[in-house]
Amino acid sequence: MRLEVSRFPSSEIQTLSIFHVIENDGCSILNGVMLELSDKNNQRRVSRINEGEYTCIKRYSEKYGNHFHVLDVEGRDYILIHHGNFYTNTAGCLIVGMQFKDINGDGYDDVTKSKYTMRRLNEILPSEFQLIIKRD
Repeated sequence: MRLEVSRFPSSEIQTLSIFHVIENDGCSILNGVMLELSDKNNQRRVSRINEGEYTCIKRYSEKYGNHFHVLDVEGRDYILIHHGNFYTNTAGCLIVGMQFKDINGDGYDDVTKSKYTMRRLNEILPSEFQLIIKRD
């Protein structure tokens, strides 16, 4: 099983994308959206990570509950897939949701149903899986 992410072109502030959970037979079993920071050359805490293929594992913390740790990101550490709604909720991590909507009226798309989406991903994805991020 794998999580495939297809990015849209990045703005100066953020990157929006769609994701698909793909079973080994190639069928998509869950779709949603992701929010990341914009592309600032993979700089720590201010940039999205580079496109590519990564191994992810399940993780728990008091702050995010059950979430995922993206391993072996070049030049970075503790890149997570976690809940949140706004680009200000991430310092280089990936935030999941069901749809894009400007929740706080700041003119930027946010993600909806983020905690629900994290629960569904934790139910579906195995303890270790591949994350594939495709170019915009």
